[in-house]
Amino acid sequence: MIQEIFANQASRILEKDNEIIGLAVGGSWLSNEIDEYSDLDLILVTKEKISDDKVKMLDIANRIGNLLSGFTGEHVGEPRVLICLYDNPLLHVDIKFLTLSELSHRVETPHILFDRENQVKNILKQSEEHFPLPDYQWIEDRFWIWVHYSLLKIGRGEYFEAFDFFGFLRMVVLGPLLHIKNGNLPRAVRKVELEIDKNDLAELKGTIPKYEKQSLLDSLHNSVDLYRDLRKSLFDENIKLQSETEEKVMEYFKSIEKLKK
Repeated sequence: MIQEIFANQASRILEKDNEIIGLAVGGSWLSNEIDEYSDLDLILVTKEKISDDKVKMLDIANRIGNLLSGFTGEHVGEPRVLICLYDNPLLHVDIKFLTLSELSHRVETPHILFDRENQVKNILKQSEEHFPLPDYQWIEDRFWIWVHYSLLKIGRGEYFEAFDFFGFLRMVVLGPLLHIKNGNLPRAVRKVELEIDKNDLAELKGTIPKYEKQSLLDSLHNSVDLYRDLRKSLFDENIKLQSETEEKVMEYFKSIEKLKK
């Protein structure tokens, strides 16, 4: 696969730089799921922190291939990642720039491509991966206010904003909870088409609306029903349900449904 060829090429080039401790790879490489549509997730470990210097990050990225363009990942909350597009072959590569100490805090344990004096291997042995799980109380405290907000947008006729809300809800609430229900890591809606039960997938599809009021309302109903079902399956008695808020919001839901188009 082109990803493996690129990664091995990057390893041969970067191991010549004494300021670089090691190079590893994560993502779909770890589960042997790489295909022609996969990107490549590299983890570059350096002696000194350089993730606060985009010029240095780009310099390294330019060394390992024909870099077309690259930008840092503030939009996904990870400025230490340089998101790159290479040519010959055309390939999406994410490069995370870490120090050894930063590597100990991770969501997965990467495969090592090269490791100067086993420093990467040792830090991985001394620490554990930890994938953050959703905070059910955090979700419950917000869910009904989010539903009310979407109803305001539908009622006013701001269908584009209402439409976008469903994507947010699937990414933050429904996708992660469905993954947990199906025994997966809660990676938003990543690979839900392949990794969750077909009936669960059908319910998730029911949250995708058309650009019209009734479809938006139907999809919102489906989202509420799905959330309630997931709440029953996953939440324990320690989660305080916002029952009064839920009741008032659902009353408002009925009033919006009665409005003329």
